[in-house]
Amino acid sequence: MLDRRRLLKLGGITAGSAVGGAVLLSTAHNPAAASGPAGHGGHTGYVPVAVTGAVPPASPFTRRMPVPRELTPKRTRSGVDTYRIPIQPADVELLAGHPTRVRTYGGRFTGPTIRARTGRPVRVTFTNQLDVASNVHLHGGHVPQDSDGNPMVVMAPGESRTYDYPNRQQGATLWYHDHAHGLESENVYFGLHGCYIVEDDAERGLGLPTGPYDVPIMLRDAQLDQNGGLVFPSTPSSRTTIMANGVVTPYFPVAARKYRFRLVNAAVERIFRLTLGGTELTQIASDGGLLPAPVRRSEIVLGSAERTEVVIDFSGHPIGTQLVLYDVSGPVLRFDVTHHAPDPSRVPALLRPLPALPAATVERDVSMKFDLSGSYPVGVVNGQAYDPNRVDFRITRGTTEIWRIRNDDGAIGVPHTFHMHLEQFRVLDRNGGPPTPDDAGRKDTVFVGPGETVRVQVTFTDYLGKYVFHCHYLDHSALGMMAQMEIVE
Repeated sequence: MLDRRRLLKLGGITAGSAVGGAVLLSTAHNPAAASGPAGHGGHTGYVPVAVTGAVPPASPFTRRMPVPRELTPKRTRSGVDTYRIPIQPADVELLAGHPTRVRTYGGRFTGPTIRARTGRPVRVTFTNQLDVASNVHLHGGHVPQDSDGNPMVVMAPGESRTYDYPNRQQGATLWYHDHAHGLESENVYFGLHGCYIVEDDAERGLGLPTGPYDVPIMLRDAQLDQNGGLVFPSTPSSRTTIMANGVVTPYFPVAARKYRFRLVNAAVERIFRLTLGGTELTQIASDGGLLPAPVRRSEIVLGSAERTEVVIDFSGHPIGTQLVLYDVSGPVLRFDVTHHAPDPSRVPALLRPLPALPAATVERDVSMKFDLSGSYPVGVVNGQAYDPNRVDFRITRGTTEIWRIRNDDGAIGVPHTFHMHLEQFRVLDRNGGPPTPDDAGRKDTVFVGPGETVRVQVTFTDYLGKYVFHCHYLDHSALGMMAQMEIVE
């Protein structure tokens, strides 16, 4: 368990916008500040940090957005696709001409994409070549306990660990990232994130854009120093540099045809509010896969760790057109229509129906907030900081439950995002009213603004064991805003 009495005092909590996401933290790395999981060698403490020197100017749209490399299995045996991925340091240019040391899956700042198939298992062996502990959580994955990336089960430097992903779930855009408790925010901030795409046969038959026209885009923010290096810790409001697939404000050439873009908010603590310069986006999926039908959207809001899939049809734009994807903070990415290409794809009027919700037999309350009564803030769930030796909820396998998730930090204006491991859920209502369009479909992460209450319904199937649920502002979960459930017979 983290020794929270040895945490250094946070720099402060300031009021922030429920959608803007500029809220916490001022922090600095101090390996001696607290003990962490076995193999940690200390974890991040939290104190104010001053950054000097001007950030080098970055001209937008001067570098092309890369598409993350898609892995080929090292081998396939008995129907299992096997991969090996090193967790390793690398020098990358977040700004052109300014190399900086980051932490990566496979040597690239946005990790490689794994494209899996429903019903076909995947086995991935990760080897930790960093000088800090790490582990891997498949976010949105329906996986057995020992492959979930428990925050206290880590790989010390030099160790390896194999994770088994059965892929017993429908097609969806998932992602994998570090989850070593006390280091999760730091490790993800420095680059430990990558896409994991599950495809199924029913989805393939719909005719949606595929191949080079199916593009994952990991969005995140950062604060850069005068040498183009990542500044951590930093306050969310100072993380003003926006990256798409690891490049600052890039451009991406497209053909005059339809594209499927899988958007992942990989920022440790940010809300993106996305628009396409007045052009409508067609949303086809959320965290857990396809919606029942496509939805025309003028704006999409993504909390930390949420995903959405959109189709953009560039066929109505002449060659030479430039369309900019904006956040409220400024431009994120520019699409340049450069050529024509055949387009046999379509967006059908019906995608995938949602199953009827079974009757719930249990209701629970989940409160997320900061305890400010001591000399330093502590993140708590239902009044208690995370303790891996404590089980907060015992849940019978096969049952359906309703959880009332409250953000009790309304007085200080701090938003949270709630994430449940193991299962997808459905949002029933928000503040007693209907869900928002951003709450639609199968979800595993949901934004909960200051003072808000969101009710979700979930059925617990298949796997037994202990899993966590927590705020996915990783700065918050690192300070204890996490709890544990145990699925039992």
